[in-house]
Amino acid sequence: MFRRSKRIAYDPEKMEPVVRKSICTGEMTLGFVDTGTGKFHDVRLASGQADIDAFMKETGVDSIRTIY
Repeated sequence: MFRRSKRIAYDPEKMEPVVRKSICTGEMTLGFVDTGTGKFHDVRLASGQADIDAFMKETGVDSIRTIY
């Protein structure tokens, strides 16, 4: 069965898609950083590069920043 990726709607003026990675465990969480406050809003966990690539496609970005 064909699975179509959904687009995630966000305001690029106020939010930046990022990968948050734990220094201790290496756990990766995909989400957005509010550019005004710096607060992180999580969307879902990532188990590898395929999840990050899918998130980038859903948000429409070509590159993504990793924060710790």
